[in-house]
This record gives sequence, structure tokens and C-alpha cells, in this order.
Amino acid sequence: MFDRLKPIAVSALLMGSLGAAPVLAEDGAPSADTVVATVGGTDITLGHMLMLRAGLPEQFAQVPADVLYTGILDQLVQQTLLVNVHDGDLPRQAILAMENERRAVIASDEMAKIVETVVTDEAVQTYFDENYLNSDGVTEFKAAHILVETEEEAQKLAEEAREGGNFAELARENSTGPSGPSGGDLGWFSDGMMVQPFQDAVAQMEPGSVSDPVQTQFGWHVIKLEETREKGAPGLDEVRGEIEEALRQKAIEARITELEEAGTVDRKAGDALDPEVLNQIDLLEE
Repeated sequence: MFDRLKPIAVSALLMGSLGAAPVLAEDGAPSADTVVATVGGTDITLGHMLMLRAGLPEQFAQVPADVLYTGILDQLVQQTLLVNVHDGDLPRQAILAMENERRAVIASDEMAKIVETVVTDEAVQTYFDENYLNSDGVTEFKAAHILVETEEEAQKLAEEAREGGNFAELARENSTGPSGPSGGDLGWFSDGMMVQPFQDAVAQMEPGSVSDPVQTQFGWHVIKLEETREKGAPGLDEVRGEIEEALRQKAIEARITELEEAGTVDRKAGDALDPEVLNQIDLLEE
């Protein structure tokens, strides 16, 4: 958030060396409309500051409030100074970025309106009854794998593991996947958490066995299934958050489908393009 400019205020904020924030007036509680500064006739409000604060990374929660206040206000003042003296047309990239930002903000506001009434205790209970109440438990798998580039490599490693080789050590020495340094350990997972060829292979294995080479979009895998366990159907409180999110998503998808059917969406021009065109960032400079 603070990396768009390099003013003294920003560097001082990061060093924690700014002075105390100005004291608010005592004649009333502040609101989002409270004016905190005026720059050449342009008001900066507490609301502007709060929006900037809300978008900061989590680590800024550790910054003292007075330092954060001054740093945010200084950035807004400096930006406004530059905006006020800007002359001429904005570059294409800036215009497109502003259009995308406006689209995203308005769409987000509209989605908030769509979902504000869909999550009720009754809706949550109904969703739970239909999707969880009578469901069987799920099988969870604990496995490790070795990821390599070729089937030949995978076959050789599978044979070594079956002949008594230490699977974890083989993974540490050969796997190109992120789990390699930890011996290929993938922890516990259930259906849907792994890519389908991998999941299908694991589902057919017996605990303690090593698979034949399995190909996915990531390469070739050798899998060792450590153990399995059955997890019973969850209670309502365990999945309430998932259900609420599902209800929100369902409402948004239904509304978008309704709008698409009622309106006109023509994708023909875009469908004619080669998807690789997205890599041609230099088109923005033409």
C-alpha cells in the first residue's frame, strides 16, 4: 500500500519515527465524513484514511497508532498534492486500472447486497440437513510422494522403495516437489483435495504399499500410502462457516445467472483471440 510513493512520510512510518497524530476536536465524535486535512480545496476525510488503513497488510497492526495515523495522512496529502498539479491525459494503463478498480468496487458492493439476507439459521439448517445430516463418513488418507519429471525416473524409484529403500530419504534426494525436503510427507487428505489421477491411485492402494508411476500435470509421482482412517459426518457447528459461505456463493451465482439470461453477453470477439495474448503486456504501451 505504501510502495506507490517514496516520500519521507513513508520511510519514517516504516522506521517508526514520526510524531504524534493531531488531536481530534472534543466537540463531537468523529465520523467517516470528518475532514482531517484540506489540500488546495480538496478535502481528505477520516473515511479516506480508514479505507487506506483497511487495505494494509496484517503486519501493520503492530505499528503504533500515532505512527500509522501520521503516515497514512501524509501519504494522502502527498498524493493529493500530485493529483492537484497533474496536467494532461492519463496514460492508458492508468485509465484501464481505474476502470477495473471501479468495476471491482461496485461489483463487491452489489455482492454484499445480494448476500446480506441469505444466511439465516433456517437456511443453514436446511443446507446441513440436505448435504451433511445423512452423509456417510469420509475416508482420509495419509501419504507421501516423490515427484520427478519422467516415468523412467519414477519407475526406478518405485522399485527401490519396494525393495526396502527408505521412502522419505528417496523423496529428500530426488523429489522436485515442495514436500521433498520433508520426505514427501503430504499429511492427511480426503477426496477432492488432490488432483484426480493422484486421488484415484491412492484410493486403490493398501496402507504400506508403493504405487506404480502416476502421471499428473505436475509430473510423475511415486506414492506411498501410510495409513487410512474414517472420519464421521460432521456436526452443524463444525461446518457452519462452510455452509454460510456456500449459501453466499449460491446466491451470487444465481443472481449472475439471472442477469446473464436477462441481458446480453457477447463473448465472440474475445473467443477469437489466442489466449497467449495475455502475455503480451507490451500492448498496453501502444
